[in-house]
Amino acid sequence: MENVLRPIYQERASHPNTLGILMVEKKKEVSPVTDNFDVILLVIVSKANQPWFVKHYQFEQKTAAMHIVEEGHLNYWIDTGSYHRSVEWIMTGKVLFDRNEYVAELKSKLEDFPVEKRQLKMTIEFAKLTRNYSEAKDLFSSGHYLDAYSKVLSSLHSLGRLSIIDKGYHPEVVVWSQIRRIDSEIYKLYEELISSNEDIAKRVELMIIAIEFSLSSRAKQSAVHLLDVMRTSQESWSYGDLTVHPSIQFYALDLSTMLDYLIDKDLISVELVDTKGKKIFHREYKINE
Repeated sequence: MENVLRPIYQERASHPNTLGILMVEKKKEVSPVTDNFDVILLVIVSKANQPWFVKHYQFEQKTAAMHIVEEGHLNYWIDTGSYHRSVEWIMTGKVLFDRNEYVAELKSKLEDFPVEKRQLKMTIEFAKLTRNYSEAKDLFSSGHYLDAYSKVLSSLHSLGRLSIIDKGYHPEVVVWSQIRRIDSEIYKLYEELISSNEDIAKRVELMIIAIEFSLSSRAKQSAVHLLDVMRTSQESWSYGDLTVHPSIQFYALDLSTMLDYLIDKDLISVELVDTKGKKIFHREYKINE
């Protein structure tokens, strides 16, 4: 297969802005890692007209997809976990071209998974978890049990990814197989949710209790990225100031529910600041050290 594709990737390798090229081959009939293509070519470039561009090919009854990705955009995917496939492509892909050992260094950085990047990923996942958990509780209390079930399942996914990141690994596309190896307790919760003989309402109710326990025990550690940002100022923070802070952009959409949860756990306190309106106050936020 590599020989057939060589004219395509060699043309890309000749470009001075190409940093590296990797190839990932489909290993089974249904392959989420390759989007069911027979082969993926990942071309990493320093600059491009578009941050991410994809071309599809067909040859000898096989299919291929070439992803041309700017270095900055790829780093965004890696740092935020917004495209899990990219990490697997880099970690497992065969290196076809490597300018100045760029790909080798990138693989090494992913294996090391520095603490600061781990903390950011954990807080992004924690923010998603607090939102899904909050919505699951609301849907359950309103009697929408199937919708609550869906949110509970999403909460367990985030909980599992949190555990994986905490142990120094990047979440994979096939995440539950990974969770089974790394955190058997969370995997058991997942099995109970999908396999229990209890009715849906009871299953959801029990999972909400279990997720709350795990959330509470992980809150401070999982929110450390946000807490560290807030420590950079001695003053309390307005919600607006937090949402526009460059380091918080990655989880700004879920910030409100995360703040609410951290206030409930007494990790953050609310300070009321006078406005021009009588008995109307601004809410500002400060860490409880």
